[in-house]
Amino acid sequence: MNDGGAKPETLLRVAEIGGRGRSLVAAQSLRAGQVILRESPLLLYSAFPFLSSSVSPYCDHCFRLLASSAHQKCQSCSLVSFCSPNCFASHTPWLCESLLRLHQSSSAFSDQPSDRQVQARFLLSAYNLAAASPSDFQILLSLQGSGCSNGDPSSSATDSGFLHSLLSAVCPPLPVCISPELTAALLAKDKVNAFGLMEPFSVSNDKRSVRAYGIYPKTSFFNHDCLPNACRFDYVDSASDGNTDIIIRTIHDVPEGREVCLSYFPVNMNYSSRQKRLLEDYGFKCDCDRCKVESSWSEGEEDENEVMEEMGNEDDEEEMEDSEGENVEEVCGNGVDDESNFPHAYFFVRYMCEKESCFGTLAPLPPKTHDASRVLECNVCGSLKEDEVGGNQ
Repeated sequence: MNDGGAKPETLLRVAEIGGRGRSLVAAQSLRAGQVILRESPLLLYSAFPFLSSSVSPYCDHCFRLLASSAHQKCQSCSLVSFCSPNCFASHTPWLCESLLRLHQSSSAFSDQPSDRQVQARFLLSAYNLAAASPSDFQILLSLQGSGCSNGDPSSSATDSGFLHSLLSAVCPPLPVCISPELTAALLAKDKVNAFGLMEPFSVSNDKRSVRAYGIYPKTSFFNHDCLPNACRFDYVDSASDGNTDIIIRTIHDVPEGREVCLSYFPVNMNYSSRQKRLLEDYGFKCDCDRCKVESSWSEGEEDENEVMEEMGNEDDEEEMEDSEGENVEEVCGNGVDDESNFPHAYFFVRYMCEKESCFGTLAPLPPKTHDASRVLECNVCGSLKEDEVGGNQ
């Protein structure tokens, strides 16, 4: 994919911003649609619970949809399949034996919620990373996230305590020491840094499910904004190498020195839903420009302006894409439809996908010349649209 010139690693720099901590800012002027980051995952793990009633139809390494006649099933554990010998090579003996032993001890999971079962998959991948690549494991430990972000330490302690005891008792020994404290720290990293690889958009399925989760260290540096200036694209079923890469593109021009932000969830969730989600999942209250405007609205106005109901919990957390207002009037609503009350309405007019049930965000295609592309791509359904507004915000 052509990014229009400069390499992505030269386009951003890390900066400390008061009240926001470690942030990514534009190291130079960025053009609309420019690819500012492309990153491969540090680790990936399946979103299927251990006791799922259905067999995962995906390669357990790259998470492409498996062809019915062309995949390789592990003959040792018989629990995972791969699309190619290269993907199968990622299935280490320790991971294979651990999966087999956990499957044989499935009664331990019988009364556990599905999200805790998925957390166990993350820990297996993290422990495996510690043994296979200590330097990458140190990168994982360096990411933000410690303790419980929602103010309920007992819940996190229960999760980490149960999982550490189970995995320590069942899995084969590792060449590295995994303490209860390390397990708790890893789960905290996963909670605030994992990104979901989503099922492709389908009109018949109004709620996209998560296929797998991945940890992307550089991408995790992006802070949240309720009206972002960049958004994420991924192409998990593409045939090319790097299908699990995250690609970040600018939505509009960004001047040098400006912070580059993503939205951690559907862009058009209403104010109270956004604040609740951020506090529970990330431990902070948002005071971006949009929130400052919407916080002054009355509760009745906010209810009338709710564009969509919150779509799940962690499933759409790490997508950072999946929402749109059905039209500008619904976004602005009665009593707040003038520009003075909702000065950011242009974002919903210009950068929200109009396809039914899509709720995606639009960004220009990567520029091939000095001028930005006039074709916008949806980061959820992939549809293309001619930019009727023109110019850049």
